[in-house]
Amino acid sequence: MSKEMIEALDALETEKGVKKEIVIDALETALQTAYKRNYNQAQNVEVTFDAKKGDIKVYAVKEVTGEVFDSRLEVSLKDAMAINKAYEIGDHIKFEVTPKDFGRIAAQTAKQVIMQRVREAERANVYDEYSQYENEIMQGTVERKDNKFVYVSLGKVEAVMPRSDQMQREDYKMHDRIKVYVSKVENATKGPQVFVSRTNPGMVKRLFEQEVPEIYDGTVEIVGVAREAGDRSKVAVRSTNENVDAVGTTVGPRGARVQAVVNELAGENMDIVQWEDDASDYIANALNPAEVIAVQFNDEDNERSATVIVPDYQLSLAIGKKGQNARLAAKLTGFKIDIKPESEVEFVDDDELTAEDVAEETDVAADDAVATDDVAADVTPDVDDTDDAEATADATPTDD
Repeated sequence: MSKEMIEALDALETEKGVKKEIVIDALETALQTAYKRNYNQAQNVEVTFDAKKGDIKVYAVKEVTGEVFDSRLEVSLKDAMAINKAYEIGDHIKFEVTPKDFGRIAAQTAKQVIMQRVREAERANVYDEYSQYENEIMQGTVERKDNKFVYVSLGKVEAVMPRSDQMQREDYKMHDRIKVYVSKVENATKGPQVFVSRTNPGMVKRLFEQEVPEIYDGTVEIVGVAREAGDRSKVAVRSTNENVDAVGTTVGPRGARVQAVVNELAGENMDIVQWEDDASDYIANALNPAEVIAVQFNDEDNERSATVIVPDYQLSLAIGKKGQNARLAAKLTGFKIDIKPESEVEFVDDDELTAEDVAEETDVAADDAVATDDVAADVTPDVDDTDDAEATADATPTDD
């Protein structure tokens, strides 16, 4: 049995990756439990397993005392000195008490305990391995799917992809090889649970790192990603080297680099924008491809909000289809964005003059009239002009 046990432990370490020391520790614990249960012995027993020979031995550990009250736990100083004159009171001595039929009983009793320890060790190995890939991209194979999840094999573990992390335009079929973003790794009771995603903004960042060497080595940095998975994303980049154009480098020659990311994400559009220290410039870049005339900030508002002025003919482009362009720009910059056409801002400026401003302009106009005998200029807009329809759009950053 001993030879077979050693071979089994070696095979377990080779095939399952479970270290022999872990299994031996579990085996010794199981054998100790088996001995106590089957032989009704005291708790002061130790079981050792020889990893080279495969021999199993049971020892009763007794304390050296001047007077023995329990022979199962104690040994007299006289008897101890008969074994070795160096023993003193308080020392512990091991006495071998291995039963002849212990091998059979131990094997039966310890089997379940050993298998449990082996499963735990395997789970720990898998968790340690895959927790290193959290927030990274892995290549997987679609195994199956149901109403809630798509199950993706990543090798030693089957990851799950919830519906919220699945691309609406993609149809996942068995045996399809796909790239997934490892969003979370949990060490659950039943074993490691890996959650993967195709919609996480982090996936866009990792894909660009794979396609753009300058991003991978840190020459170009991705500052932020705002994404509506499967439809459109905005990626803000900046360069740590003044001689490197961050946007051009990310886009690549003839758009080859960004196109590779677009192809991987089933045609999802990518807007690459230049990150700026100045918030107004950053917001203007984020609203690309729309032209921005000016960005005004509301200093009295505690929230980060800005009013963006665009040419009338650019209003629809700035807002985007169903407000998407403005919404993504808000997510990317972290500002609540209110987009207004140039014509409306002109009317608002005139109408929102304070009483003091009106009085001052009226006084100036009156003085001019006295000096020149001309009619004072009217400081209010015509009534007909105020009937123009308003066209504004609000975009508030969210945590989506």
